[in-house]
Amino acid sequence: MRALRTALPRAKEPCMSPSPEGTGDSALSVVILAGGVGTRLWPRSRRNCPKQLLDLVDARTMLQNTVDRVLPMVDAEHIYIVTGAEYAAQVCEQLPQVPAENIIVEPSGRGTAPCIGLAAVALSQRWPGSIMISLHADHVIGDAGRFRELLRVAAAAAGRGHLVTLGIKPTYAETGYGYIERGRLVHRLGGVPVYRVARFVEKPPAEQAAAFVRDRHHYWNSGLFIWRLDAIWAAFRRWLPELYAQLMEISAAWGTPEQKSVLEETWGRVRPVSIDVGVMERAEDVVVVPADMGWSDVGSWASLADIMAANEAGNVVLGGSEHLALDTRNSLIYAPGRTVATIGVADLIVVDAGDVILICPKDRAQDVKLMVEEIKRTGRTDLL
Repeated sequence: MRALRTALPRAKEPCMSPSPEGTGDSALSVVILAGGVGTRLWPRSRRNCPKQLLDLVDARTMLQNTVDRVLPMVDAEHIYIVTGAEYAAQVCEQLPQVPAENIIVEPSGRGTAPCIGLAAVALSQRWPGSIMISLHADHVIGDAGRFRELLRVAAAAAGRGHLVTLGIKPTYAETGYGYIERGRLVHRLGGVPVYRVARFVEKPPAEQAAAFVRDRHHYWNSGLFIWRLDAIWAAFRRWLPELYAQLMEISAAWGTPEQKSVLEETWGRVRPVSIDVGVMERAEDVVVVPADMGWSDVGSWASLADIMAANEAGNVVLGGSEHLALDTRNSLIYAPGRTVATIGVADLIVVDAGDVILICPKDRAQDVKLMVEEIKRTGRTDLL
C-alpha cells in the first residue's frame, strides 16, 4: 500500500488574482468530498466502511465511479480527495491512479465549508489559476457524458467570476432535498442556459415541493459547485472571515514541517458550517446550470431502489442475494450470499449485513438514521 505523504511543495499564499476565462480542461481541478458515514444506508454503510467506499451500484465503489466519471476531462494529478483519517488508507488503496499527495486528510468533520476550504489551500499551492469542481463521492450519475458537458458549461460560467452550482431538474416532489429557485437568464453557454439564483429553499413540505415541480423554475440542490479559486477565496473572506483567517494559518504552514501540527491545532478551533449556509445562500453572484444527467445522491435504501433495475414484480435484488418471493412487490432485497424468502409483502426494505438485519417499509427509509441514533443511545457501538 502506498504511503500517504504529509507535505506538498513549499507553501505560498493562495492566488487571489482572477483566472482567465478559458474553459480548457487543463484549467480544471476536481475536489471529491469523501468523508461522512451515510447513516441512512445502515447497516451496510458503517463507520469502518461508509457508503462511498462500497460497491452498492455495480462492481466499482461509489468513490471509484466518481473518479472514473471525471478522468476523461482531467488528469489524475488534478483530482483531489478530502477524507477522514480513518478512511485515508482505503481511499489510497481504491484509487491507485490518484497521487498519494492529493489525498487530503481533514483531522475531523467540520462541514462542507471547511472541507472545501482545506482543498482550496492545497489547490492554491499546486494549481493557483485553476477552476475548482467540487463533487461528492457518493452520488450516482446516469449519463456521465452529459455530466461532463454540463461541468464544462459550469466551468465557462465560473471563468466569468460566478459561483456556480448544478441544479437538478426535479422529476417528482422530493421533500428530502433542498431546492434552488432560478432568477433571470444571465448566459447561454454552449446552448445551455445559466440563471441567476434567486434563493435557496430548505427541504420543503410535500405541497410546496409539488408546486416547485410544476412551476419548472426550481431545481434540486445537488451540492455540486464550480468556481475559480480566487472567487471562492473572496467569498470565504467576506462571508466566513473567521474560517478564512484559519485557512490562511493552515496555508502558511502547508508544505512545511509544521503542516501537520498547525493543521491539527487550527482545525480544533474551526466551527462547523456548510458551504450552502456559510456562502452560497448569502453570496450575490451565484448562478445555476440546469442539469439533466440522471443524478441521485443515494441518500437512502429507497433512493437506491429507485435507480436500480427491478424485475417484473418491481423488486430490486442486490449484492448477489437470492430472493424467493410469493406475492411480493416493489421491495428491495440486499443480502449478499444469503437467501431471503418473502410472502405477501410490498414496498419493503430488507438488508442483511451479516451481524444485523434491517427490515422497514420504503416510506420509512429516511428513519434509518433515527435507528442509528437509537443504537448510539443504547451503547451498541459494535453495530455502528
